Amino acid sequence: MGDTTCTCENCQLRSIFFAHVNSEELTNICDLKVERQYSKGEIIINEGDPIDEFLYMKEGLVKLSKATLHGKDQIISFSKPFDFVSLLSVFSSNKYKYSVTAIEETTVCILQLDMVKKNAQENAMFSMDLMMHISQMTDKIILDNLDIKRKHLKGRIAHVLLYFSDYIYKKDEFELPISRREIAEYIGMTTENVIRTLSEFRKDKIIKIFGKDILIADKKRLQSISEFG
Repeated sequence: MGDTTCTCENCQLRSIFFAHVNSEELTNICDLKVERQYSKGEIIINEGDPIDEFLYMKEGLVKLSKATLHGKDQIISFSKPFDFVSLLSVFSSNKYKYSVTAIEETTVCILQLDMVKKNAQENAMFSMDLMMHISQMTDKIILDNLDIKRKHLKGRIAHVLLYFSDYIYKKDEFELPISRREIAEYIGMTTENVIRTLSEFRKDKIIKIFGKDILIADKKRLQSISEFG
C-alpha cells in the first residue's frame, strides 16, 4: 500500500460528485487529497474502524462484507470504480458497519471527511449529490440481494457470472476475481454447491473454464437460467 498526492482538475470525481462546488471550494477539498494503492486481498476498511476519512474508489474492484455471529464473512456487494465505498456508514455512524477488501489492484482517493461534511452543511446541491449517490448504492445492494434470494442455486450462480460479464467487465471472457468460497458467501450457498454447479455449466457447454478464466459460451441459456432458475 502506498500514498501519492493528486489533483482534482481532470478527475472523474469532479464531474460526477463535485459538479456543484466552485473552483475555490474544490481546491480546498482537494489540497490534502491523496491516492492510496491496495493489492488484491488487502483490507481497505475494517468493520468497526472509526470513520475519519472519505473514500472514493478510482480504479479496481472491491467487496463489501460483514462478519456473522459465527465469525464468517457474508459478502454484501461488490463495488467498481466511481463508487463511494465509505458512503453507507459515513453519515449514520462513527464506525464502519462493514469491511471493504480489494479483490483486484485498487486505487482509492482519500478526502478529508471534515471538509466534505462542511460542504454538505453549506451547499444544498452538494448535499443533494451526496444523497443521490447514497440512495443509488443502497438501492443497488437491496435490489441485487432481493434478485439473488428469489432464485434457486443455478439461477444464483448464473446471476453472479452475468454480473461480472455485463456490469463489471462488459465482455464474455474474463478472469473471475473471486473464489468459489466467496461466490458461496455472496449467494448464501455452500462452496461445494458452487463448485458442482459450475462443473455442470461446463459439462452442458454453457461456460468454459480455463483456470481462473471464464468464457460464457452460451449466454442466452445462462440468461435464461438466471431469470428462471
